[in-house]
Amino acid sequence: MAIQHAVLALLARGPSYGYELKSAFEAAVGPQWGPLNIGHLYQILDRLSRDGLVVAERQAQPVKPDRVVYEITPEGRTELDRWLTEPSPRSGGFRDDFFLKVTAAARSGAATTVRTVLANQRAHLLRELRNLDGLRRRADDPVVRLLLSAASRHVEADLAFVDDAESALLGDGGTALAGLAADRPAAGGEAGQARAAG
Repeated sequence: MAIQHAVLALLARGPSYGYELKSAFEAAVGPQWGPLNIGHLYQILDRLSRDGLVVAERQAQPVKPDRVVYEITPEGRTELDRWLTEPSPRSGGFRDDFFLKVTAAARSGAATTVRTVLANQRAHLLRELRNLDGLRRRADDPVVRLLLSAASRHVEADLAFVDDAESALLGDGGTALAGLAADRPAAGGEAGQARAAG
């Protein structure tokens, strides 16, 4: 949904067409976001148009195919204002692939597995942090620098979690891992017991 609102914000500055919006979006958010797929952008514009948040006007061009120019409607401005004034909760909640890896490694009870998972993630995050730092130093736009700074802070928080996991799972000489490995459910669990009794 955020990209829809970002498109509305771009259109609030004046009417525009697909490829111009793509370029404006990419310039506004910087390289860390990545390129905006033009097909996805046109799907967003179609949805905004269907919802009455933008209007589209086909304009003839002398040599090229007709250009479709989009303009924000009053309803679109109201939706943009509503979005801007609301707080932004984490879109994915706290579900995280790396946390699941840590869980699986910890429940294996193998310290070498936990060390490997944590070391690989730490190395990846440090490379990402260096990349973000380089991008931030080269960015001319203060908003792009701000976005890259926010991304760096997220990576730093992820690094802190790696440190926390290392301390909690490996800092006690293996006691925590042994406890987690011993806490496995019996093979088959309750369902297996029910089948055996059946």
